[in-house]
Amino acid sequence: MLAYTLFVLFAGGLQALAARVQVTWDVGYLNISRDGLSKWRAIGANGQLPIPPIYISQGDILELTAINHLDKPLSLHAHGLFQRNSTFYDGVGMATECGIPPGAQFTYIIETRDQCGTFWIHAHYGTEGIDGLRTALIIHDQDPQLLDEYDEDVLLTLEDWGHEPYDDHIKMLQTIAEVDMPPNHPTVLINGINANFSQPIRFSPGRRYRLRVISMSFTYWFKVRLPGHTMQVIEADGISSRPSAVDGLDLCPGQRYSVIITAKESLEFNYALNVTFYNDFIVDIPGLTTLYHHVPIVYHDNAPVKTYPVIEDHKVKWADELAMEPRDELMLLEPVDHHIVRSVKALPKDLGVPIYAFGNYSYAPVPVLPLFTALTTGDLALLPSTYAPQLNAIILQHNHIVELELRNPDSVIVHTFHSHGHAFQVVESGPVHKNSSIPIKRFKGRQPMRRDTITLALGQYVKVRIKADNPGVWFQHCHQEQHNLSGLGFTLIEAPDVMQRTLRVPSEMIEFCRMLGHSTQGNSAGRAGSDMTGIEKPIAISGSANSISDTV
Repeated sequence: MLAYTLFVLFAGGLQALAARVQVTWDVGYLNISRDGLSKWRAIGANGQLPIPPIYISQGDILELTAINHLDKPLSLHAHGLFQRNSTFYDGVGMATECGIPPGAQFTYIIETRDQCGTFWIHAHYGTEGIDGLRTALIIHDQDPQLLDEYDEDVLLTLEDWGHEPYDDHIKMLQTIAEVDMPPNHPTVLINGINANFSQPIRFSPGRRYRLRVISMSFTYWFKVRLPGHTMQVIEADGISSRPSAVDGLDLCPGQRYSVIITAKESLEFNYALNVTFYNDFIVDIPGLTTLYHHVPIVYHDNAPVKTYPVIEDHKVKWADELAMEPRDELMLLEPVDHHIVRSVKALPKDLGVPIYAFGNYSYAPVPVLPLFTALTTGDLALLPSTYAPQLNAIILQHNHIVELELRNPDSVIVHTFHSHGHAFQVVESGPVHKNSSIPIKRFKGRQPMRRDTITLALGQYVKVRIKADNPGVWFQHCHQEQHNLSGLGFTLIEAPDVMQRTLRVPSEMIEFCRMLGHSTQGNSAGRAGSDMTGIEKPIAISGSANSISDTV
């Protein structure tokens, strides 16, 4: 359900008509078969799956009300939105909120004054997102120059859809080795339906189409190509870029791109948009682990489909953030105040998914939200010892420039990294080990591209930079659900002194924590100082070094 209230927004001396957009999600269970193969208890909104996309314009305020009819707490995350001055609306269960209790409702306020582009919204409490509670969020740009570059807007959402509730899937994973998963891999959904029955996209000769591609995935990668056509990339993860020509897109879970495709002048042929569904860390089973789908691109109903020879992946020019430049020309953030190294670590188990860490400890929630710890402990909020070790908390000073070096040295498989609260500059990638043949790649030009989600390839590092100008508590984690749930995350505690002066948590959120039995003040254990009595012992994982160093 949507409602609109118009209001006048003054920005930069210009008057613009903006709206307060009200959306209500009545969240509950649905016994449904989205892929036509298996029927199970999924999670939807207003009795629907897929959930309709949300379309708003830059400057609008989205008020998203969630009514929780589940039997567990609920939280919602607007993936890619900075939530500036409102970290409490970021929606991370047991990090920035305790969740909406069963039977309660809450309204998230999402301001879009400084953001536009392609985003999505998903649940961020337990497995509720992968079980269905997700949809696209499109924030239309108001820049006349950009709007003049294309004629139509087309949305392409890509999902991995399982065959049982993910909690049941996890129980199954605990009985086998991760690389020996049985052949019950997810089905591909394109725009909400089984990819084998993809609906056509209609092209008219000469028209320019902005194709927004969203990987609303929690496990698998997608590759997207349209043979016979050139893609001009103009956006990655909500950051507008200078147009650059590519042959295709390779998206990890959570990533988004916008490309402009100019239609052919002729009606002689139709074409096929190729979508490849793959995952490098699972033993390949033909027809199951790597799937090939086609979305019809229709110029004329009676035209034949033009075919092209298969091109090997290494010969394709894929979109690459290190080769892109932002349209706003934001220069490289420097000088660096802190260089922080975080390595992926794994504690293998004989059966089941390994326990993971993005630091010395496997991430796990604690009794008191780190947000409340940052807000209620005064000067002690500036000390890492105030936060439980399993939060892997990193304290950032306001407006400091931070370089994160994210390493994936020895974990056996590829991972992803998603940053809440920031779009980071992608500066460099290269090999973790010195004797590797993997090349070092740095950004081209003077302005590194920014985005909020990236792949961490096996045996490689990626260096990214942020400016700590968004006081709040920001979860940083792998966007593969089973790895996120297995501890692959850490927490940025950004400018807690500024947070204490400027942030006011909605009273309902405080009451929700109390209803769910959580304290709302003190250190991670609800105590004073560094006394962590009562907290479960963190799981320590040895391996490659992590470090925080000051750069003078």
